[in-house]
Amino acid sequence: MKLSLPVAGRRLFATLCVLVASPVLAGNDATLQAYVDAERARAVAPPLSRGVLLQRGSITDIRLSPDGRRVAWLRERGEQRELWLRAIADAAPRRLLADTPAQSLDWSRDGRWLLLRSSRDLQAVAVAGQGGTGRIAMFEGATALAMLDTDVSRPAAVLLVEREGPAAAPTAWRLLRVDMRGQRTVVWQDPQRIVDAILDVRGRLAWLQRMENGGLVILRVVDGKPRPVLRCDPSRRCALRGMAADGTPWLRTDVHGDRSRLVRLGLDGRLDEVHSDPRRIADIDRLIEDPVDRRPRFVAYRSTAAHLHALAPGDAAHLAVVQSMLPGRDLDLQPGVGEGAHWLVEIRSPQAPLRRWRLYDPSTRRLSPLLDEQPLDRRTGDPAVAVPEASLARPMPLTWTASDGRRLHGFLWLPPGLDAKRAPLVVVPHGGPWNHWKPEYRSLSQLLANRGYAVFEPNFRGSTGHGRDYMRAADADFGNGRVQRDVVDGTRWLLAQGIGDPDRVGIVGASFGGYSALLGATFEPDLFKVAVATVPPPDFGWVLRWLLRNPEALEVSAVVPMETWLRGQGIDVTDKAMMDRLHAQSPLANVARLRRPVLLVAGGEDRRVGVAGVIEYAARLKLAGKDVALLVDEQAGHDGGTPLAREARTYLIETMLHRELGGAAPAAPDAELRGYLRRNLRLPGTLVP
Repeated sequence: MKLSLPVAGRRLFATLCVLVASPVLAGNDATLQAYVDAERARAVAPPLSRGVLLQRGSITDIRLSPDGRRVAWLRERGEQRELWLRAIADAAPRRLLADTPAQSLDWSRDGRWLLLRSSRDLQAVAVAGQGGTGRIAMFEGATALAMLDTDVSRPAAVLLVEREGPAAAPTAWRLLRVDMRGQRTVVWQDPQRIVDAILDVRGRLAWLQRMENGGLVILRVVDGKPRPVLRCDPSRRCALRGMAADGTPWLRTDVHGDRSRLVRLGLDGRLDEVHSDPRRIADIDRLIEDPVDRRPRFVAYRSTAAHLHALAPGDAAHLAVVQSMLPGRDLDLQPGVGEGAHWLVEIRSPQAPLRRWRLYDPSTRRLSPLLDEQPLDRRTGDPAVAVPEASLARPMPLTWTASDGRRLHGFLWLPPGLDAKRAPLVVVPHGGPWNHWKPEYRSLSQLLANRGYAVFEPNFRGSTGHGRDYMRAADADFGNGRVQRDVVDGTRWLLAQGIGDPDRVGIVGASFGGYSALLGATFEPDLFKVAVATVPPPDFGWVLRWLLRNPEALEVSAVVPMETWLRGQGIDVTDKAMMDRLHAQSPLANVARLRRPVLLVAGGEDRRVGVAGVIEYAARLKLAGKDVALLVDEQAGHDGGTPLAREARTYLIETMLHRELGGAAPAAPDAELRGYLRRNLRLPGTLVP
């Protein structure tokens, strides 16, 4: 169960995704039929190997320096991760480090230092000829540190939050300034949890965000004294986003509204809207900020389709130029600041797992090549063959009406060159449930489309990305109730539009999506002929209670206590009637009703969905004589485990769907994959390779 909770954060990353030149929602027969006709007119895609479709890129992170003159990136090579740097004026990059555990990059404000962040520590790397490279902070130990951001008041310093005491019972929180030599300065100490902070140009604390009584509070700090300005309900989004010249901060929030938007927070607590989705559909997905003063410069929305908006006329003019040169592409921008500064433009597509980067020169309004991501075999890490984009499916955003009248969203992927009416249909609910499908590349959906399946990805109510009302409309009805009815309604609507063979429909999902798959096979056997459920909670209510009893709840909730956040969504795990209802509607309590084959996948190190619950459910199915297969990888966590484990799961999905729905047969597994399956396929059923 992914349980992706919307929480306050510091760094946001923005993308513009355009599925086609002019994306439209398929909310009427004509629009959908035009898409179906266009996909059928394409050439039939050649069969692509699992390795090709599951490949990954080599770039872990890439960052433009604040002055827009240098680019640094982390690149994987085998089991190592390298740090590279290129001055834009030079033709060739140079490798700074041959091996680093860092997972992400930042620049110091003056551009003289690179900050390498791993799960263990923060290191500063000198890149301007000065000495002093070394570790400046540890993220492990008796106290816990977390990086907020670079310090806008200093040329080269970062802001960290330090917790004193155990996670379950901290005694104090400190806001620290740490320079590139590791010198620490306490900026603020607080008995309450510090969530975020903004400093003024002199380095004094101007705004503070902290937890108080289970909710977020934003305080203005005057002469060292904090004064509450805005209190945010725990179920609301409420994130500081930098400070304007007049001392008022920007805020990304859905307070006093439905969808999250960018606002200015007045000294009196008043919220003045700066930008919201012009289509009135989507929450803000990401912000792109100025690398020097942290003011928001671009706003991105990515729900049904993605849109990127500039907040200043000058930026809008340059954005229009970049978009005109890269039509129909998913773009991310990193703008540099100052004379001679370039912008870094990242190019993505739902039809490409690999990214490309170009440099944009605002003075000449030209793009130049920088870097193309090299494909790596996900299992071996060796160089791989790039996916041919022309052979991949082109997803289309959908809008349909549920049986109770609510408008819902999702995506459809059709196999190129095939008749949609005759294709088997696979429904793929997302995990979370507080998450949503976005317009981006997804290897499983592309693989299924390549095997001849139509793929439907519903963003059922309870999904994020479409506003607070859309998310809260789930009303805690996560059993065989309203949320699952959305999945069923969407599937039946698609079939009524001539998409998919009604006699060959399956449902596949991971985490909460796996739970939905089990609900579908249990309660709608006439619709769903087969289910594949990866790391699924067989009883949603039970797993919520289990999760709250272990340390993972602290990681999932991140800021607001998970139990508090759940109550904000209408879920009270202490409400016996609610928990009894969820259990009564669960797959676990309805084993006798299941009459469709099921494949279950679980991880022994899964801290979100306990493996014992999945094994118990599988045992009950087996004892009841049901057609069940179970794979348990003792080393895998909730994310699926190693690349070999992920490929094995994909092979089993292909096998199960081929057997039950008649899609393309999977390529035979090699010796390594067969060995993995022999070790981990605990209930092989009829899936023995």
